[in-house]
Amino acid sequence: MNKILRLSFSLKNTYRVNSILYSLKQLPLIKRILPDMLYGVTGLKIFANIVSVFIEVFSVFAGKLLYFLTMVAGAAALYENAPKERVFLHILLFLTVIGSFMNTHIFNPTRDKYYAVILMRMDARGYTLVNYGYSVLKVIVGFLPFSLIFGSLNGVPLWFCFLIPFSVAGAKITAAAYTLWDYERRGNAYNENKLSKFVWSIAGILLAAAYGLPAAGLLLPDTASLIIMTAFIPAGIISAKKIIAFGSYSEINRELLSQMMTQIDTAKQAAKKSGERSISDDTAVTSGRKGFEYLNELFIKRHQKILWKAAKSVSYVCLFLVLGALLALYLAPQARGEVNELILNWLPYFVFIMYAINRGTGFTRALFMNCDHSLLTYSFYKQPKFVLKLFKIRLREIIKINAVPAAVIGAGLSLILFASGGTSNPLNYAVLFVSILSMSVFFSVHYLTIYYLLQPYNAGTEIKSATYQLVLSVTYLVCFLMMQLKMPILAFGICCIAFCILYSVIACVLVYRFAPRTFRLRA
Repeated sequence: MNKILRLSFSLKNTYRVNSILYSLKQLPLIKRILPDMLYGVTGLKIFANIVSVFIEVFSVFAGKLLYFLTMVAGAAALYENAPKERVFLHILLFLTVIGSFMNTHIFNPTRDKYYAVILMRMDARGYTLVNYGYSVLKVIVGFLPFSLIFGSLNGVPLWFCFLIPFSVAGAKITAAAYTLWDYERRGNAYNENKLSKFVWSIAGILLAAAYGLPAAGLLLPDTASLIIMTAFIPAGIISAKKIIAFGSYSEINRELLSQMMTQIDTAKQAAKKSGERSISDDTAVTSGRKGFEYLNELFIKRHQKILWKAAKSVSYVCLFLVLGALLALYLAPQARGEVNELILNWLPYFVFIMYAINRGTGFTRALFMNCDHSLLTYSFYKQPKFVLKLFKIRLREIIKINAVPAAVIGAGLSLILFASGGTSNPLNYAVLFVSILSMSVFFSVHYLTIYYLLQPYNAGTEIKSATYQLVLSVTYLVCFLMMQLKMPILAFGICCIAFCILYSVIACVLVYRFAPRTFRLRA
């Protein structure tokens, strides 16, 4: 086991170190001073190993911190009229059950597992048990400090705060043992990266119970939550025997891993074909415009399904939710005060919502795969005046597309604010509507700008820019953290509008200065 542990960690670390070195080579400015023989430089490899260790330690704690901040303690704080301890335990219990079968850790097909079990022919049983044991240990260590902190802050007994990590681990072990038993019974390997519709449905029901029941004033008793969560610990200990004694790890791993690379290629081909099917081949589609306006209008008309159809669908869903909220306020007037308070003080929450529904990445991906992919091979297309002219045209179009659902959300929030009791300052209605539109404009500018400045795709339509992926990750993280910010509509709305205007100006200047050099096919 010690040898397998050493080899598996060495393999995973080597894969991660090489990825870090490759990412360094993609960073602007830095890549110019790095040597071509990057992977053979001892100092850089030591640096990459240090970063790899930091990433590993960070991964143990960061996800758990965000989990408690947002999904457990953060969500529990929204139910101001419910007992803190009771709602905390209620949400934690349901989320623990969801995570136990959606994130088992034991059968998660990854490249390092493929290299170890399929290519290097390591002992599948030993490799699986060693890595699974390590993942369970990370769960316990990662959960422990935050369960103590957030549990204590929410009035949970200290003794149970200490047991929470072991309870979560026990639930995961129990679910993993069940998947092994099910494999022996039916012969179907459980793949947590490819969950069935039934599993997703159960997860949706449990998620609704976790957050919906407290909103309706229905909570599990403290004693029930404590008993069930504590019962996961002996259940996990008993289930661990099944995991250790299971004798078909080789078969089940090969079933999951042997065709993993083929499945990746198949998924890429399927995505490409799906994209091609969504493009209109109607020869009657034409335009009366000229130059790049002609090119842009043809692109928009032939990509209605990718661009406008998705935006309209989101708009209809938002409209349905707004009407449902208005009906709920009419039928349950006692909820108006809480809803009014939420809208007046939680506008930053909608930054993440606007991030989630924005069509920026889909728009730029469609631009490259079905237009720029071919035209960037021509020198005239990369001339500064043409790059800038087409950027302005495309920016106008993406703003129009994203503005439709944004207008529905902005107008809907203003109506809900009015129906829930209104506000003493009428300016809040206008600021609320305009700030939502500003968020939409910001994301439209943001995604098109980073596409032009960092153009991440190569000729094979694969993303090859580590900087682009880093910017996307930072964007997600900032939007995610905005969910924790509480500010009045007027203050946050004015800041949001001002920031959008400033960012748009800076982005256009950067595109004007650098896009003629950066907007190109990657090697």
